Amino acid sequence: MAGTSKSEGRTGLLNGLAAYGMWGLVPLFWPLLKPAGATEILAHRMVWSLAFVAVALLVVRRWAWAGELLRQPRRLGLVVIAAAVITVNWGVYIWAVNSGHVVEASLGYFINPLVTIAMGVLILKERLRPVQWAAVGVGFSAVLVLTIGYGRPPWISLTLAFSFATYGLVKKKVNLGGVESLAAETAVQFLPALGYLLWLSAHGGLTFATEGIGHASLLASTGLVTALPLVCFGAAAIRVPLSTLGLLQYLAPVFQFLLGVLYFGEAMPPERWAEFALVWLALVLLTGDALRTSRRTARALGLAVTESRAEAPAANDTAGVTGMTGATGETGATGETGATGAVREAESVASGVSAGAAAAGVTTASGVPGAPAPEAGVSPLTKQ
Repeated sequence: MAGTSKSEGRTGLLNGLAAYGMWGLVPLFWPLLKPAGATEILAHRMVWSLAFVAVALLVVRRWAWAGELLRQPRRLGLVVIAAAVITVNWGVYIWAVNSGHVVEASLGYFINPLVTIAMGVLILKERLRPVQWAAVGVGFSAVLVLTIGYGRPPWISLTLAFSFATYGLVKKKVNLGGVESLAAETAVQFLPALGYLLWLSAHGGLTFATEGIGHASLLASTGLVTALPLVCFGAAAIRVPLSTLGLLQYLAPVFQFLLGVLYFGEAMPPERWAEFALVWLALVLLTGDALRTSRRTARALGLAVTESRAEAPAANDTAGVTGMTGATGETGATGETGATGAVREAESVASGVSAGAAAAGVTTASGVPGAPAPEAGVSPLTKQ
């Protein structure tokens, strides 16, 4: 059993590394699709992603969710909102990479955990711990530094961060699995995307059929590039703790940042280094606070479970004696309730930590700023 558990853990870790590695290296892919413009690439991504996940769902025969979703207008409306928001996220990201703004795009995913927490406060009226307030304040200062240095706000970073944070917030309410969610959202995107491609073809602007079989194949592979990391993410999510995923999630923007600086040769003036330093400081504060909270919660839960096990035999003995004397068993029931109450109280602490972050669009279980899946089309809150 221990060997199996270790093997599962290794498999999960490798899948997690593969998922975030692919999301981190995806800036290398989008330039290969030129001379197609960002909008054409986006439309192809929507069309081919639906084709890919539809085939996957046919293979595994998972269609029951679709009928349930169609019978729930509110959830269906939320899927439409999620599809619209992720369209903005995808489109801005593709344009940013192909326009030489890879570093600024990576910043968007670095500040995403800070934005999701801020949205939790502003929209869901959540209360933050002092260190969380400090992290959000440092992140806000970083944006101010770059705004002053550039003479304009870092709108690419902010658009990516806020669109993905909003996406996570909406996806929490929809509560669909990763592949199912991508299928539902791309189904919403499909007709507008296909209509745009047909319009582009009628006006002679479609590159799919004019740049050779290699170019057409690359455009078609956008569906695979979207869905394959998602499959690996799902395999990792069921095998490793979410705290591990919460730490792995930083691989994607780190890879993107390194690609922008070392491969694409983007400039890093002092104000940009200062902003990244502040953002990384904020993430260190946030992650450290989350890990400390996680350990305290685990200790509280472990203590409650230990106490409940110690109390349970005494409660059973009391119930047995009372039963022999013709009592109703209320003493035994009360003993069980006391033990159960201790467990529930500790579990309440744990769920409070995770739900507080989750409501803001942050993956927890450990309270670690969650595992947003950049460019995945999947919320960090999605259950795999």
